[in-house]
Amino acid sequence: MSCTQAHVEWHGFEGNVTINEPVLRYPGNPILTCHDVNKIWGDDARLYTCTVHNAGMAGLTGADGNTQIIMLFRSHIADGRSVIGKAVSDNGLNGWKIDRKPFLLPATENDIFAQGVDIATVIESEAGGVEDMRVNPVGNGLYVLTYSAYHEQITDRVKVMMAITKDFKTVVRYGSISEQDMRNVVIFPEPDKNKTWLALLRPNDKNKEVSGSGHIGGSFEEICTGFAPDPAGPWKIGHVIMRSGHGPSAFQAKIGPGAPPIKTRYGWLNIFHGVRSTMAGNPYTLGVAFHNLEDPTNPSKLRISAKPLLMPGVSDCLVRGNDYVHVPNVVFSCGALTNKDDTVAIYYGGNDTVMNVGLSNIQILNEMCNIFGLDPLTGKHRYSL
Repeated sequence: MSCTQAHVEWHGFEGNVTINEPVLRYPGNPILTCHDVNKIWGDDARLYTCTVHNAGMAGLTGADGNTQIIMLFRSHIADGRSVIGKAVSDNGLNGWKIDRKPFLLPATENDIFAQGVDIATVIESEAGGVEDMRVNPVGNGLYVLTYSAYHEQITDRVKVMMAITKDFKTVVRYGSISEQDMRNVVIFPEPDKNKTWLALLRPNDKNKEVSGSGHIGGSFEEICTGFAPDPAGPWKIGHVIMRSGHGPSAFQAKIGPGAPPIKTRYGWLNIFHGVRSTMAGNPYTLGVAFHNLEDPTNPSKLRISAKPLLMPGVSDCLVRGNDYVHVPNVVFSCGALTNKDDTVAIYYGGNDTVMNVGLSNIQILNEMCNIFGLDPLTGKHRYSL
């Protein structure tokens, strides 16, 4: 039975979505801005920020049984580096309480490191800033945090780092997930039938050669799999599972993981991002795919929608007249949450400047993948007009 319209509800915000308009934007967007953060961080001029975007999300249930929504957001500070802040809300829409200090700054010797981690290398790798946090629940109350770290001196040198937290207060750093330059790593929240942990990642075009492993590929047009015996690693890069780069696709120039996968009855929900090259720039959109529950890294069992889930619009970056806007025409998600009624709350940055939220429905997303099928390894449409 097809589903082309559905109701969505998230803590009192509700409405309808359709196959043509699969995301209902919250009328109170943006839900968090630099002005909100500067009210808290503003006493320290070094932390004065001009953006709040690309936040990892989690729902944390306390001892009292109440669930709070945790947002780990990225902010550009005055010197151009990014840091990670933390905000908490009872409903994930408003009333955000921002921690007085950043949640994660570039590493120093005073931070907590896992045993055996090369501390000097982590400090060097993160000196240029930390950004785009993903919050990956892996069971037993643990969350693996995966985030991009920039080198301070080498242009575009970026590695994905890992850290683990249980309470979003104490963070233990585990260093880089791979020696390969990459971004956008998300981890499936449970292992496969062979007790192997799985991830989706996007190696960068540059620095493809890794000592001892030869050419592992890695293109802005490809998403690869990752495998590990434990969520903390060691991780190995596997095969390509998604490839774009063809025709008039909204994902023609780049694709990459977005929010960590979410288990649904239709498969593992994968909200990813895609980029298209145009004469007016490179708009970022959100895409949707479902991985097979039993065999999530098999591309032949992967269903992808050629139709984007969300494209950037004017309302995605509502700012004051003198505000800085970092990158025009961008929607980018690092986290999504679900409720029992098939509603998906998609938290996304607008123009790399503000934080927004929109609602979709799992049945609608499933139907998009059925109607607008896309071949995972060629990027070609599987349907005709």
